[in-house]
Amino acid sequence: MNIVRQRTGTDSAYKQNLYGSGIGIAVLDSGIYPHPDFMNHGSRITAFRDFVNHRQTPYDDNGHGTHIAGIIAGSGYLSEGKYMGMAPRAHLIILKILDSKGNGTAETVCRAIEWTVRNRSRFHIHILNISIGAKAGEETTESRMLMDAAEYAWDRGLTVVAAAGNNGPASGSVTSPGTSKKIITVGAAHEITVPEHPSSSCLFSGRGPTRTCICKPEILAPGFRICSCGHLPAHPYVIRSGTSMASPVVSGGIALILNKYPDLTNKEVKRCLLKSARPLNYPKSYQGWGFFHIPECLDGRCGSH
Repeated sequence: MNIVRQRTGTDSAYKQNLYGSGIGIAVLDSGIYPHPDFMNHGSRITAFRDFVNHRQTPYDDNGHGTHIAGIIAGSGYLSEGKYMGMAPRAHLIILKILDSKGNGTAETVCRAIEWTVRNRSRFHIHILNISIGAKAGEETTESRMLMDAAEYAWDRGLTVVAAAGNNGPASGSVTSPGTSKKIITVGAAHEITVPEHPSSSCLFSGRGPTRTCICKPEILAPGFRICSCGHLPAHPYVIRSGTSMASPVVSGGIALILNKYPDLTNKEVKRCLLKSARPLNYPKSYQGWGFFHIPECLDGRCGSH
């Protein structure tokens, strides 16, 4: 995460004392392990809802969700800051929708999103991170349900960030709900220093366009070998790769932006991200508008309506 923060320029936010304070981020995933990086100086897990096993206290029997939450808002307490997340003072609203094997249903996701929208004011939820998706290809009932649910949240003011999926490099391989034209879809980038030679390590990142010829993903963020919070005491930090890891980089970064400009709408946030993205020498079907970079989002452009 230290490298991720360097590449995305988060120091520009921290120098302005922007750490995501007061910004609630809902995470739809496999749950969360009460890792010290979320619990030091008081728990920042402000809500936990289990739509799978209906347990009351936070847990993660898979590990994926804890890793995602660490990228967004881990404090880096056990690593002396090395593996700190993007917005270490943001608070987390955890919706467990995946089981121990990482499987879930569209119906469960829809119920969790409906709960999130209903409780957004209560928990000050601004951002919804969805690092799961239905397989790309022909439109199915499941993919349509996921897209409709994500757009339902977007239309009610939440900034929805979704992973592009790991079915690349074929064209049209972005997963639902990332195919929605409204929400922010994130692909995975590994190496940005030599853009003319895309790393084979991120060939998995889903490519556009969508079936309706929408350019997706909109933006890239680091997603290869990301070290973040583990879900077992014996493994405080683990390394994972995927667009699942790229989308929380953007979700956490948006929390920093909203920390400075709390009145931005989701459409204004998206517009700011696209304007400030750094184009790389990749096809638009892979990179969208370019690489996620925070400093330009904090220089006044996001604040002008």
